[in-house]
Amino acid sequence: MKSKIRILFGIIIISLSVSCSTTRVVYVRKSPPARIVEIRPQRIHNNAFWIEGHWRWNNRAHKYVWVKGHWEINKKNRIWTKGHWKKTRRGWIWKNGYWK
Repeated sequence: MKSKIRILFGIIIISLSVSCSTTRVVYVRKSPPARIVEIRPQRIHNNAFWIEGHWRWNNRAHKYVWVKGHWEINKKNRIWTKGHWKKTRRGWIWKNGYWK
């Protein structure tokens, strides 16, 4: 009985983690506007790295909105790969930036 409960609990946890980690891809027909040049505020820490701002698609308003850049503390032994818009046959999609 206990092993069946453990198996069921494991399946529920895996199901929740899979459903929470999936992201919906939105294809945008319009290309993103030109990047906005931002003035960087003062560095928050000696080990901080500037993450550039980018355009995000607002599906409700049917337009691009600007997400401001920000400072982030460097992840030890990692390199930031910046996000970017990618053109596909179905439209433009956003690829998130990440620490590699």
